[in-house]
Amino acid sequence: MGTSATRDDLELLLAPVVTAAGLDLEGVEVERIGRRQVVRVFVDRDGGIDLDTVAEVSRDVSSTLDDSDLIGTAPYVLEVSSPGVDRPLAQPRHWRRARGRLVRVDLTGGGTVTGRLLDADETGIDLDEGSSTRRLGFAEIATGRVEVEFNRPLAGPDEDEEG
Repeated sequence: MGTSATRDDLELLLAPVVTAAGLDLEGVEVERIGRRQVVRVFVDRDGGIDLDTVAEVSRDVSSTLDDSDLIGTAPYVLEVSSPGVDRPLAQPRHWRRARGRLVRVDLTGGGTVTGRLLDADETGIDLDEGSSTRRLGFAEIATGRVEVEFNRPLAGPDEDEEG
């Protein structure tokens, strides 16, 4: 059950349901625990998600899974949540949602840069490295992650506090 084909099939099945709720499907994981399967569905959108949104999309996802034969007849537990701060920044939308955050960027040519993400668009990011601002195209970025800050500066007027 935990094969990538099944995960891909579930993503194909659930993407329209999640999109109809105004969210992005960020991933699906399936894990067998004893006789049960745990199906984890990760969703997000600009501005973040709240518990009411999670509850609504959970009902829709559950109904879709129940009407489908993709997970078989074994009992399953459905978990719907946002991907969390530790997810890799892989798509332009992930970078855009991390605006204002401290990020660590591993470069394709080697090396690592850490700075505050000022902006992101479809071609790359603008990073404040403290003493200078740097533009990085996505072709220059191998991986990126948000750095956890315990004393994060307050959100600016154009930032979402949930972000």
